[in-house]
Amino acid sequence: MGVSHTVNKWLKQHEYDSLHLIDEKLFTLSDELIFEKAAKENRIVLTFDLDFGEILSRIKAHQPSVIIFRLENQIPANIIHHFELILKDHLNSLNEGVIFIVTEKKYRVRRLPIINK
Repeated sequence: MGVSHTVNKWLKQHEYDSLHLIDEKLFTLSDELIFEKAAKENRIVLTFDLDFGEILSRIKAHQPSVIIFRLENQIPANIIHHFELILKDHLNSLNEGVIFIVTEKKYRVRRLPIINK
């Protein structure tokens, strides 16, 4: 599940090159095709869908970076708050290929590709 259209509007207001799949009429796109599109367009995927982490691990992708929000409070203001913290501390990492798992109290980050041992 993607994040709210309100978050996308906030990103655009702050001059981020942001797209929402609904705007492109691609809301039925498969997860694999979302990855392909995001990697090709050098984008970051924002989602609530835990499947994205599993897919990244399976395909051993280097891109795109993915932020998975596992927040109890999923209102746009809370998502934006956590996103701003990540941007402040990890903007370069997002450009290099990472996955973030974000909870209310902390976030974990792993470099891509994910290699299971």
